[in-house]
Amino acid sequence: MGNCLSHTKHQVRTAEPPGDNIPSHEQLAAQTHFSVDEVYALEELFKDLSNSIHRDGVIHKDEFAYALFKAQNHSNIFAEKVFELFDTKKNDVIGFDEFVFALSVFHPKAPVQEKAVFAFRIYDLDNTGHIERGEIQRFLAALLKDNPAIDLDDAHLSALIDNTFKEADLAGDGHISPDEWQILVQKHPNVISYMTLPVLKELTKKYPSFVFNENRK
Repeated sequence: MGNCLSHTKHQVRTAEPPGDNIPSHEQLAAQTHFSVDEVYALEELFKDLSNSIHRDGVIHKDEFAYALFKAQNHSNIFAEKVFELFDTKKNDVIGFDEFVFALSVFHPKAPVQEKAVFAFRIYDLDNTGHIERGEIQRFLAALLKDNPAIDLDDAHLSALIDNTFKEADLAGDGHISPDEWQILVQKHPNVISYMTLPVLKELTKKYPSFVFNENRK
């Protein structure tokens, strides 16, 4: 993530998959925005999620969707894309180290630039390196489908997308580049407000059983 991490305490890894050797809790903390105790608490959460359906110690796509929507067969573009980004080893499951590395960007301590990079990759549904108008439309259409309380018809949806591209597409080439996205986020940081999960600062309170982990020093 280059310069966007220059002001952080740790050298954070969120884009690169970890190696074959599973890092220790201390190593995970050193390379993310989590404290060591938070990593241990995350392990308790991971155990719950990875054993919610398949009980095999890794998180499958249906378990991931269930954690988000409490429905095993729920299909959602957001969940699919985020699962893809969490699954850095590309083996269709999420291991504990991948879980920690990916969740780090959602920590309140993670810098806005880092969050913006991850958010860009979510919207870049087709992995073209740019955000296309059609991708935004598909994303918002899926969002509206899962949130019927949001009353937004096709005309207003189209106007919303037009206004977004009018402001963000500075080059006028029909798509939003990573640099243009960063500029948009700097102007309107609320567009990635979902990238911050305050609950991640309360992990040790929500999962106090981490203190009984036999590996904890």
